[in-house]
Amino acid sequence: MLPRRRRARVEDTSNFSSEVHFPGVAIYLAEPRMGRSRRAFLTRLARSKGFHVLDAYSSAVTHVVMEQTSAEEAICWQERRAALAPGCARPALLDISWFTESMAAGQPVPVESRHCLEEAVPRKRLPSPVRMPPYACQRPTPLTHHNTSLWKALEVLAEAAGFEGKEGCLLAFCRAASVLKALPCQVTALSQLQGLPHFGEHSRRVVQELLDHGMCEEVERVRLSERYQSMKLFTQIFGVGVRTADRWYREGLRTLDDVRGQVQRLTEQQKAGLQHHWDLSMPVQRPDAEALQQVVETAVVQALPGATVTLAGGFRRGKLQGHDVDLLITHPQEGQEVGLLLRVICSLKQQGLVLYQQHQLSRSRDPTHLTQRSHTMDTFERSFCIFRLPRPPGAAWKAVRVDLVVAPISQFPFALLGWTGSKHFERELRQFSRKERGLWLNSHGLFDPKQKTLFRAAAEEDIFRHLGLAYLPPEQRNA
Repeated sequence: MLPRRRRARVEDTSNFSSEVHFPGVAIYLAEPRMGRSRRAFLTRLARSKGFHVLDAYSSAVTHVVMEQTSAEEAICWQERRAALAPGCARPALLDISWFTESMAAGQPVPVESRHCLEEAVPRKRLPSPVRMPPYACQRPTPLTHHNTSLWKALEVLAEAAGFEGKEGCLLAFCRAASVLKALPCQVTALSQLQGLPHFGEHSRRVVQELLDHGMCEEVERVRLSERYQSMKLFTQIFGVGVRTADRWYREGLRTLDDVRGQVQRLTEQQKAGLQHHWDLSMPVQRPDAEALQQVVETAVVQALPGATVTLAGGFRRGKLQGHDVDLLITHPQEGQEVGLLLRVICSLKQQGLVLYQQHQLSRSRDPTHLTQRSHTMDTFERSFCIFRLPRPPGAAWKAVRVDLVVAPISQFPFALLGWTGSKHFERELRQFSRKERGLWLNSHGLFDPKQKTLFRAAAEEDIFRHLGLAYLPPEQRNA
């Protein structure tokens, strides 16, 4: 007897049921160049995320996704389908990059020209060999970039490493993510990362999986883990750091209600943060930040004519929204700013705008007092506040986190640089100063420990020049 010929096993995806979250989008994965097994895998992935994926091409299709297909081949493919189904509306012909970005985002991303095969848009490639400076302070990093999904994945792993106290892993992922943000175009193949600094085996593996499947199993596992979600929730409470959040988690706390049950153990700052948590967890929009700046500026000028208020932090880097508002106060005459902040807070309290405030006096006015070990800290006079955002009469008010910082004019350029960020940019700038120039940089000044001298600066540009760096404006410091 001849053995029966074994029929090729084809994975059936037609019976896969999942709730459709995006009814206006119907995807057809074109099998040529993609392969049957990979098409089945991508179909399962998309349906698990609520996408509507059709097994057969029809008039219901809105998005055709192809892999390793030229614009000319895609158009020919579509014309053949049009001949078979005359009168059928022509869907968008898209490169696999649209699909992978949508999977990573968990929703359909807007179709851009770079996704469209029928437009035959040439894909911008990275120059070869790639040359990128190792420090974030040596390269411009814009607010918007081309590798959002890859960057977000590495940021999740960096954040999770921080929650576990793994400083080395945190820095490794942060540096790799920063490199992605500085690239001039989208990464579509792992080979494009060849020669780039700070891309270790772990980061490369994550990027490869994202490029292949639009998601990374490790990243999704971290995102969905109970510890990550609880730690993220707790550290978003005003006044709660990683150590406190870790202690709460080890004690069995998991939710905000669990924390409220321990209210007698909370600091006054944490109580205020918990009370206004809903408002404080919502992003602050730029118009609201500028409105708060105007309110504070009015109070500052009334208390001390000639004093200035500068909006720092992410808003100075060009962000349209953020989690808090950083305002830097100074006066052109050295010493006049002493005692100003308490008078300003008193005025704002009388207007009913201060919901909470914690005042911290300046511990030193000597820029050289910080040792190399603690050079990242500053000791300016400041107030950590929760303000009632001014609204038109009858409109609901909102609580907003605000930090007010007072710096003497001689240290103001250093304070402005330090309080502008980003956090990673500042960390890299201090490390560059120490390792490459042998200097100590903090928000008070730039110090030469060998010569025992301070560098003077009238503006941020002077600090970059002292360090031998090309000046980067705030909007290019989003590392």
